[in-house]
Amino acid sequence: MNELEATGLRTRLIDVGVELVTAEGAQALTLREIARRAGVSHGAPRRWFPTHGELLSAIARRGFTDLQDRAAKAVGGTEADPRARLTALATAYLDFALSQGGMYELMFRHDLLESNRLGLRETSLPLFGTLVELVGRVRPEADARILAGALWANLHGIAQLWGWGSLQLATDAEDVTPLLKAALDAHLGPEEG
Repeated sequence: MNELEATGLRTRLIDVGVELVTAEGAQALTLREIARRAGVSHGAPRRWFPTHGELLSAIARRGFTDLQDRAAKAVGGTEADPRARLTALATAYLDFALSQGGMYELMFRHDLLESNRLGLRETSLPLFGTLVELVGRVRPEADARILAGALWANLHGIAQLWGWGSLQLATDAEDVTPLLKAALDAHLGPEEG
């Protein structure tokens, strides 16, 4: 197999993994199933991904790239005020988490992030940097990293609890928007005007 074919197969394995996690969730991501769906032997993925964790990391990296792209599109240019940009970023984050539940679960697996396989830490931190920058512009008197971390944790909790159906049951909310607004107001103060 030449280098171009090898790169194509590596990409195909990741593509199949992305399709699988989207359709069936993170628990479906076995080497054997990815190989089967890619049309290769069950040992073939090991040529490009020596461990299962490395393949999972490559798939998760795609998720972070997708989330980063969605966030950049939502935040857009510098025209909007920081609060509006932060609201757009938080909305894009929750939309991704709720529409891509399997990928979202995979992306935040501690074992993959902790091992820093395939640079996942570097892939995930730019979005947090954007969050810190916008929080700092809205609340310049606060420690932006700590406040952004608390806001992120709140958004992550909303995503998880909404995805499980717990927040709908507890709050009778029909959509996540009021919860998002309450989280932003709690961390940033009420919106002016």
